[in-house]
Amino acid sequence: MHERKLATPIQRTTPRTGRNDPCPCGSGKKFKKCCGAAGTLH
Repeated sequence: MHERKLATPIQRTTPRTGRNDPCPCGSGKKFKKCCGAAGTLH
């Protein structure tokens, strides 16, 4: 049988942006209303 290697989990270098945090794009809007909105491309 073939041995499978376990995938190494990706570790973030920056903390994840919360939906109610200010958007990192600098718009001043909440992330969920800006870049975090479904169907929005920036």
